[in-house]
Amino acid sequence: QVQLAESGGGLVQPGGSLRLSCAASGSISNMYTMGWFRQAPGKEREFVAAFRRSGGSTHFADFAKGRFTISRDNAKNTVYLQMNSLKPEDTAVYLCAFDNRRLIVSSLWVEENYGYRGQGTQVTVSS
Repeated sequence: QVQLAESGGGLVQPGGSLRLSCAASGSISNMYTMGWFRQAPGKEREFVAAFRRSGGSTHFADFAKGRFTISRDNAKNTVYLQMNSLKPEDTAVYLCAFDNRRLIVSSLWVEENYGYRGQGTQVTVSS
């Protein structure tokens, strides 16, 4: 059973950057789909980004395009979410989710489709 643990959250000023990490307790070599979601206070959880191993395709929510990137390090069993040009509206709990299947694009946006999920890390963007 793979367990996921996020880190790297914190308080950052608008315009700043953060890199979130999602470390897996086991190998991620058989994980085909790795994604990030977020939940802001009083709002529903929403998709942020995902990486699909086959073909190396990445997918981003509109609000993340051009500002966020997703990458992975197999040797460290870790997936990263680099967030730049952060805005106050990016304030949320960010959590990662993995699956050992290559989820189709239309499935990426639904957290329940991922078999493994972390607990989240708080990101606060404020001056």
